[in-house]
Amino acid sequence: MSLINTEIKPFKATAFHAGKFVDVTDASLRGHWSVVFFYPADFTFVCPTELEDLADNYAEFKKLGVEIYSVSTDTHFAHKAWHDTSEAVKKIAFPMIGDPTLTISRNFDVLIEDVGLADRGTFVVDPDGRIQIIEITAGGVGRDALELLRKIKAAQYVAAHPGEVCPAKWQEGEKTLAPSLDLVGKI
Repeated sequence: MSLINTEIKPFKATAFHAGKFVDVTDASLRGHWSVVFFYPADFTFVCPTELEDLADNYAEFKKLGVEIYSVSTDTHFAHKAWHDTSEAVKKIAFPMIGDPTLTISRNFDVLIEDVGLADRGTFVVDPDGRIQIIEITAGGVGRDALELLRKIKAAQYVAAHPGEVCPAKWQEGEKTLAPSLDLVGKI
């Protein structure tokens, strides 16, 4: 069953954020747009490139009112150690959530049970705590922060403009569609 339009499930975890250990819960994701960005493990290869890409574009996410929460099944202690030793990960200013209990990974259905690691899963959660976008990629396929930003802008536009939808490759400011009987067979 798809998690699209479902409400996020309860969780409580500890994150490394801004040089401190902080509590993060499902309630932390409510009231604003959020990205929950799962990756397999700290001290790996594709993961730091993805996290660095998000860090390099973090200001653009914040302009949209979006908070990013990266999640792996490592502990918050491992996140701090990785943050302190990796030039790419050192750039991160968003919370890095530890999920050693595997609860969050199971809640979002990205846990690879036989190895205890998360798939590369990206979830965009609206201010009401409902999942609006899901992207899952194979372990060797990195994601793109700019494409994620484009999708978030589209999701925010659709949420603010009921009755309109964003076509493929839609960019902010471009024409949208208003689905109706008049459009059937004319696109």
